[in-house]
Amino acid sequence: RTYTAPDGKLAELHARFRNHTMRIFKKHGIENVVYFAPQDAPLSQNTLIYLVAHPSREAAEKNWAEFQKDPEWQKVANESQVNGKIVAKVDRIFLTPTDYSPMK
Repeated sequence: RTYTAPDGKLAELHARFRNHTMRIFKKHGIENVVYFAPQDAPLSQNTLIYLVAHPSREAAEKNWAEFQKDPEWQKVANESQVNGKIVAKVDRIFLTPTDYSPMK
């Protein structure tokens, strides 16, 4: 997933993942794999890229649905946006490792 934050909101987005989202993901079977901050502008100023894993695409859909309905997540999401939205755009891509990929 790639998240684009509105101007000046990237630090708040990182804080939400660091302090809440990763733990809530785990609770719903969403495996945290890696989180990236781009090094170069302009992406370094507004972008978070991360990779999570699920046993299957069907499990992913189920896990995301449960995550979205989680009362703790809903509270965190609402509280983190009292001063405005911290996510302007989300790109979601499902990936399958190639036969030569070191990570399967």
